[in-house]
Amino acid sequence: MTRSPTSDGERLLHGFLAQVHATAPTNLPGLVNRYAGLLGLGRVEIYLVDLQQQRLTPLSGEAQLRVDASLAGAAFRSLALRIETTDTDTLIAWLPLVDGVERLGVIGVQVDALDRTRLERCNSLASILAMAITSKRAFSDRFVQRARTETMTLPAEMVRALLPPRAVGEDRALSTAVLEPAYELGGDAFDHSLTESTLHAVILDAMGHNLASGMTSAIAMAGCRSARRKGSGLRELVKTVDDVLAEWLPDQFCTGIALQLDMSSGVLSWINCGHPPPLLIRDQRVLDNALDRPSEPPMGTPGTISGTERMVHEVPLRPGDRILLYTDGVTEARMADGTQFGLNRFTASVIRATAVGEPASEALRQLIHSIRESQHDRLSDDATILMLEWRQTPPAG
Repeated sequence: MTRSPTSDGERLLHGFLAQVHATAPTNLPGLVNRYAGLLGLGRVEIYLVDLQQQRLTPLSGEAQLRVDASLAGAAFRSLALRIETTDTDTLIAWLPLVDGVERLGVIGVQVDALDRTRLERCNSLASILAMAITSKRAFSDRFVQRARTETMTLPAEMVRALLPPRAVGEDRALSTAVLEPAYELGGDAFDHSLTESTLHAVILDAMGHNLASGMTSAIAMAGCRSARRKGSGLRELVKTVDDVLAEWLPDQFCTGIALQLDMSSGVLSWINCGHPPPLLIRDQRVLDNALDRPSEPPMGTPGTISGTERMVHEVPLRPGDRILLYTDGVTEARMADGTQFGLNRFTASVIRATAVGEPASEALRQLIHSIRESQHDRLSDDATILMLEWRQTPPAG
């Protein structure tokens, strides 16, 4: 067996990769900067985005950066390199921290000059750090604390602990979601997951806005996952949630939509359980009533009430189509004059957020921020939005 020559930079990156997983979260900035110096790079700062994706907070230090008003934020928003010149004539290379399709934050790397080799090493650092942060935040409060700007209520803490990453996806499809108010959630929740052929997603809205509401969403989400992991179809999945809520919380129910997207064919299947119908976004505009279908009773109200099976709806998507699910807290939020935000204002906000061709995660971030701004950054009810995008890829060759 012959061996290819290994450069000093590759050996150093291998050493960094070997050590980063065994390093305590609080020691991560020191380890990164030690190896950055050996790689010919300057100081590295690690910034995590907060829950509401408005600020970037350093792991070491307190000087936050605004996502919408900094070059670091531009790198986060666009998922692309941004270069900043400092007063000392050095450069800061801002690179996004991305795990899969989930945006975690950015790193800022100081360099005297940025050639191809240094850029490759910066990219390698960012990739390794994204994986390390994702693995360590599951057991370290350090990363959780740096991503928060307020104290979280107990119901919100419970639901947040069960939520998946904000975004999941691959070349063919992507799902991304946001929840507000980020620190005072009551009964809203979402879930999404990938198998080899299918993107699964669910949005839930439990009645009320208290600990019982959070428990309802938590049990419903566990029921969805249990059924999905057994290979159940949509009808069996919803029946599982009906049964588990009837058994453990017989006085509670929740509305919701459970769906599956066949990532090869683009066929979307869903069951609507008393929830606002999905919206179809095509060519940067919302198609009126495209996915309006008769809805089923809310989850937790057994099918014996009607004596019929849940209805599964299907529709073929076109490449580039986006599906938007939302809870009624979005459209029923009150404006300053007391009027409801309403579906018309919501769809207008959707059009603005998607018209410039932003990535799905960024379009959704801008959308929820426009809704928050219309409510003076305070929502009286949970507002959850989940967006799916089908991006059918051509066959190889």
